[in-house]
Amino acid sequence: MKKLIIVFSFISGAVFAQDINIVQGNFNFLKDQKEINTVFDYSNFTMMKENKPEAQYVEEHKADLDKKAKGNGNLWEKRWIVAKDQIWTPKFLEIANIVLTKEKKELNFQEGLNTPYTLIVQTVWIYPGWDAGIMKQPAKVTTNLKFVETANKSNVLLEITSEEAPGDQWGSNFNNETRIGEGFAKTAKTMSKLIAKKAYK
Repeated sequence: MKKLIIVFSFISGAVFAQDINIVQGNFNFLKDQKEINTVFDYSNFTMMKENKPEAQYVEEHKADLDKKAKGNGNLWEKRWIVAKDQIWTPKFLEIANIVLTKEKKELNFQEGLNTPYTLIVQTVWIYPGWDAGIMKQPAKVTTNLKFVETANKSNVLLEITSEEAPGDQWGSNFNNETRIGEGFAKTAKTMSKLIAKKAYK
């Protein structure tokens, strides 16, 4: 197993590390590909330091918001549900493709393609972070990135784990969902840079 640790610094002075592990396989099969079908799996991730199931986190956060103002919990839950499709998934795809374009590689990631290979982005763990203006903590996103043969998904050609990819933006960002989206963007950026470096030798 090969391990890469990528460190990101923020204005607050704190340092957060994204831990990248190449679990199995290699990048060779990607060299001649133009498009990769991409599937996002949000079905079984945990949250916070306590590793709470997503459903538990949602119910507890709703209750906390309702204590401050009745009805706010339901409003937030609606934003949380759509964040997967409207923020997290688009952020990953957008940044993955931007990085590869800047690296002058023709490889492109999109959903719903009929291609020989599929990338399964499985969300494992999320910490939403917080922002109190002067002080803040970035979101953290842990994912499993598995490249499989589309016709035989048990055939794994490359598997990468990305642990605690930091999600933040310059300035203030008081929205948990967008901070988490930046964690997916950071994951995609690191993945695409690895591909550009290792698949085109």
